Amino acid sequence: MTWDFSDALFILLIALGSIPALASVLQYVLAGPHALRDHLDRTAAYLPRVAILVPAWNEGAVLGPAVRRLLDMDYPDERIRVVVIDDASTDNTPELVGALAREHPGRVVHLRREQGGQGKAHTLNAGLELVLGDDWAQAVLIMDADVVFETSALRRMTRHLVDPSVGAVTAYIREGSVPGNWLNRFIAIEYAAAQAVGRRAQNVLGAMACLAGGAQLHDRASLERIGGRIDTSTLAEDTVTTMETQLAGARVVFDPHAIVLAEEPAGVNALWRQRLRWARGNLQVTGRYRHNWFRRRSAGPLGGWIFGIIWFALLFEPVIALVCSVGLVTLLVTDADVAWRTFQSLWLLSFVSVALIVAVTSFADTDTAKRAGAEAVLFPGIGNLFILAVVFSPWLAQQVEPARLLFYAWPALAMLVVWLARLVDRPRWRWLSALLVLVGGYGSLLSAVNVNAYVAQARHQPTTWAKTEKKGMVQG
Repeated sequence: MTWDFSDALFILLIALGSIPALASVLQYVLAGPHALRDHLDRTAAYLPRVAILVPAWNEGAVLGPAVRRLLDMDYPDERIRVVVIDDASTDNTPELVGALAREHPGRVVHLRREQGGQGKAHTLNAGLELVLGDDWAQAVLIMDADVVFETSALRRMTRHLVDPSVGAVTAYIREGSVPGNWLNRFIAIEYAAAQAVGRRAQNVLGAMACLAGGAQLHDRASLERIGGRIDTSTLAEDTVTTMETQLAGARVVFDPHAIVLAEEPAGVNALWRQRLRWARGNLQVTGRYRHNWFRRRSAGPLGGWIFGIIWFALLFEPVIALVCSVGLVTLLVTDADVAWRTFQSLWLLSFVSVALIVAVTSFADTDTAKRAGAEAVLFPGIGNLFILAVVFSPWLAQQVEPARLLFYAWPALAMLVVWLARLVDRPRWRWLSALLVLVGGYGSLLSAVNVNAYVAQARHQPTTWAKTEKKGMVQG
């Protein structure tokens, strides 16, 4: 068999399609030795005075249980101070916080901003100005108003600060909506994969991509080294803080046993808005730190090749998928047999990646696996699962041979399918929206959001912080 130059070029384009799957496999392999590099051997009981910042804008439905859980944690009462930064709320948030402050004088502080609406980062900075204005706080915990900490979560996080090299600690944000729906369960699997597994891998690499916005603990000295303020110029203030902390020489670690429950969007449109903000923020961060990528000498572990490949494979996954599809469709015309064999190889690698995701994620978080086992299997989407069946079954492959063009173009078509899911996400058509996501795949939904982010950034659309509506569905 001989290949001409064009065949080799198209095969190279198709090979690019394997990068996200290889990056995924790499993360799951790296998570394996986490038990040997989990930082627990350098921890000890440590109970610093912690100022807890809770930014709140119209959070009356969720704030009460979140604050009460903080006060009931397994942590000395006199070493916790909860500062609720009320961002000019117009609901019952001021009355609720005022009542909590009167009930727990000195432990709950109500900080009211009369001019709000500037976003979470500005709100947090008002709180930081207050708590760093005196020497009481030895550590600062930044959280969201709707999350619920497990009783031992803070104690598990503070133990890492015994190590003077650690500047910040992030907890495991687990989707905790009760009863939740199909989309909440997909998010639960995503979080288990990205955090319980992905952040374990980042612990091993010594480079953390992002402190969870809902549960990040900072050593005071580390926070002051990076200016004592939160970045307000991007939509990813938590990621900027993570990067700056590490570039300043401190470590950021993930504790998978410090569990915090969060309510996540229950509809495709709400999820899309949230993830569009995240995706645009990641693009902004990528440009901001363009001189640090793949430069280990100047950026330390953040400049490592493995960390960079994992970051960019996720960020540009839809572009890679489109390039791969173009290569396959073109090769189908020039050499159909080579196109099919290349396609089979690519999807065999995809199968390995999917199998690792399901197996390792289920092992890393058995509770989520029990709750969302069906969603773990359906995570790639029915369309992708059918293609895998075609690849493994010569008989089925022969039956559907005329549809090969459709299979080769599926990564792009799947994103169109889930885009339709967003368009029909209305009360009357929620069943159809769910069906389209099941067919196209939850991963394709996230890729489609990334495409939307590329367009938004290219068009220089306003950088605004959109609040995710919460209904108080978390029960700790």
